[in-house]
Amino acid sequence: MDEGGKTSEDEAFWRFSLAFYERPGVADALITLQDRDGFDVNLVLYALWLGISGRGPPAGDALAAAERIAGTLRSEIVEPLRNLRRKLRHHPDGDVQRLREGVKALEIAGEKLVQERLAQLAGSGCAGTCPGGGRAAAHANLALYLGAEGVRSKEAEVIEEALDAFAQDM
Repeated sequence: MDEGGKTSEDEAFWRFSLAFYERPGVADALITLQDRDGFDVNLVLYALWLGISGRGPPAGDALAAAERIAGTLRSEIVEPLRNLRRKLRHHPDGDVQRLREGVKALEIAGEKLVQERLAQLAGSGCAGTCPGGGRAAAHANLALYLGAEGVRSKEAEVIEEALDAFAQDM
């Protein structure tokens, strides 16, 4: 644990999320699932990370617990900041745009806090040695979170293809 109380597990989830999010098509797919269908980007990433990191599927009511943790922080911190950032997007004043960048930094800090809490919920991983871990578990976790209809979406397909490529690059 570092001075700020962060563990390497917290950082592992964050690093995975940053690396996966920048894959071609992933950001757009995640934002569409968020804005159109109401899915939480952090929970999609969490489901994928649980699988790919060897933690397998969420046990028992772990997904519901993750939804509660993420939901509170999302509704009280992340969404209000996101809404403000989006509202300021096209403002012509340069000072307002600099302020918007500050709001964006706070939004990202809020997203990171959500991920730290989710990583703590997940506990330590098996470095790919757990039964049921890896790519198949990540795909199963995605289906579990998105449900039957969500997993058949074009966006889920983009995420699954990116996950396969990501796993090959690991």
